[in-house]
Amino acid sequence: MDNKKVLEIKNLTKNYGARGFCTTVLKGVDLEICQNDFIAVMGPSGSGKTTLLNILSTIDKPTQGSVMLGGKDITRVSNKELSKIRRDKIGFIFQNYNLLDTMTLQDNISLPLSLNGVSSKICIQKTLEFARIFDLSDHLKKYPYQLSGGQKQRGAACRALITNPEIIFADEPTGALDSRSGKSLLECLKKVNDSESATILMVTHDAFSASYAKDVYILRDGMIQCRLTRGEDRKEFYNKITDMQASMGGDSL
Repeated sequence: MDNKKVLEIKNLTKNYGARGFCTTVLKGVDLEICQNDFIAVMGPSGSGKTTLLNILSTIDKPTQGSVMLGGKDITRVSNKELSKIRRDKIGFIFQNYNLLDTMTLQDNISLPLSLNGVSSKICIQKTLEFARIFDLSDHLKKYPYQLSGGQKQRGAACRALITNPEIIFADEPTGALDSRSGKSLLECLKKVNDSESATILMVTHDAFSASYAKDVYILRDGMIQCRLTRGEDRKEFYNKITDMQASMGGDSL
C-alpha cells in the first residue's frame, strides 16, 4: 500500500473570543492522514471535532498551526487558490445531502465534472460507474424528491467521489438516515476505500459508523486522547469503541 501523506496537521490551535473572554477549542492537534486511510474522529459535544473538520475542509482558519494538503499549507493560501483546492482536491459529504432539487440524480452526481468542462461522454461514464458501486443505477433519472434519504446520501457520496479528490470529508454522513440506510452508505464507503479509490476522514458521534473506519481518533477537550485501530473483525472493533466510550464517561462520544 502507498503510504504517501495526503494531509498533515501540526500543532493545530483554535481560539475564539479575545483577551479575558478567549476560549481555546483546539489545543495543539497533530495528525497525519495517508493515502487510502479511512479515519473517524469522535468526541463529545464541545470536544472540537466540528471545528477541526471546518479547518481541515478550508471553511475556517486556525489560530496557530498548519494543515498541509499535497505538500501545501492550505491555511496560508489566497481565496482564489482555496477555491481551486476545494474543486480539485477535496470532496464533501454533508449530513443533509445538499442535492439540487431541479436536477436529476444523474446530473447532481456529474455536476462537479460538468463545471470543470469535462465532456458529457466522460461525465456519463463516470456517473454510471459510481452509481453501480452505490446501487443507484435504477434511480439516475429521478429527482431528489423522488428518492429516499439513503439514496440521496449515496448520491451525494458519488458526487463527492466523482472528481477523484485527494481526500473526502464526511460530516456525520449517517446522521439523518435510518439504521438500514446508514449501513448501506457505510458499506459503500468501505468498498471504495478498500479498492484504494478514496481516502476518507469522517466525523461521527456514532460507534457503529466509526467501526467501518480503519482508525478512530478520540477528541476530548480540544486534544486527541487516543487512537483505536481496526483489525479484521469490524464487530470486535465496534466493541472496542464502545468500551472506550464507557471508560470515558458514557456514550456521549
